[in-house]
Amino acid sequence: MSSTAIEPGRTLAMGQDEAVGGGQRSVEAPFGKALARLGQSRPEIVGLTADLGKYTDILPFRDAFPERFFNVGMAEQNLVAVAAGLARTGKVPFATTYGVFATRRAYDFVAIALAHSSLDVKIVAGLPGLTTGYGGTHQAIEDLALMRMIPGLTIIDPCDATEIEAATDAIAEHRGPVYMRLLRGNVPVVFEAGYRFEIGRARQLREGSDVGIISTGLMTERALDAAEALRKQGISVGVLHVPTIKPFDAEAVAEFSTGFNHIVTAENHVVVGGLASLVVETLFDASIAKKVTRVGLPDRYIECGAVPTLQAKYGLTTEAVIATIAALN
Repeated sequence: MSSTAIEPGRTLAMGQDEAVGGGQRSVEAPFGKALARLGQSRPEIVGLTADLGKYTDILPFRDAFPERFFNVGMAEQNLVAVAAGLARTGKVPFATTYGVFATRRAYDFVAIALAHSSLDVKIVAGLPGLTTGYGGTHQAIEDLALMRMIPGLTIIDPCDATEIEAATDAIAEHRGPVYMRLLRGNVPVVFEAGYRFEIGRARQLREGSDVGIISTGLMTERALDAAEALRKQGISVGVLHVPTIKPFDAEAVAEFSTGFNHIVTAENHVVVGGLASLVVETLFDASIAKKVTRVGLPDRYIECGAVPTLQAKYGLTTEAVIATIAALN
């Protein structure tokens, strides 16, 4: 496991992916491959995109089932409305676009056309958080905060290729609307085959005694790497991975937090309204008093630039997590 490594001064084109670091294993388009596999036994599954099929990894499904794939063009509200209509006919639509468009442009449609009626539509959203260098127009840095406000909407932030595949299976079985963040292209492998994903369940990945990290999405890889590096410095760090933002596993978070004097949250999202806010709310509700340090993005728009440079600047790296925890001890 390692953070991405790439020439720091280079900004990639929209269709390119950041390099996977140092010989790390990866899987290309894990979501699209998992969906294509599901489509073989689930004829009710259909795929949709808003002119972003190439960039949201749904092309393996399109190639396998062209008659069950629909490109509605650059019209995200229409994407959600068409998916809602298909769901009402018994289909299980998987609709892909970028997170900024699924949230900012189609928010009312998600809330009313989907969630209000509990329709069985799965929104799969690319470019979560700070995974693109295209600035505030394309960086979905506040999507978790927005979407967790919608009643009845399940929200998932997978860590790696293994969890994306497992989560795709799980949301296909789940009845109701889902918003899932998507890591696209060559996605790192952090969890081994056989890793179990359950909607609504957090998973403790590492025991510890000094500091506890509660993480979600790609920041779990950074948390695990940081914990191993800190072990060599004599600091014992536990890691709790929370891939489901809603429904939130408050019980697991509360139980994990009781074992540490200091909790660090780590998320690829602004520190307002996402994982950090959920953890603090959980501890408050459980009357658990702990010091909480938040690792995540500031409450501001992020500039354009190379992704590794931006992630280093705003603290979404293994080194930043290490420095944060080292400063506490």
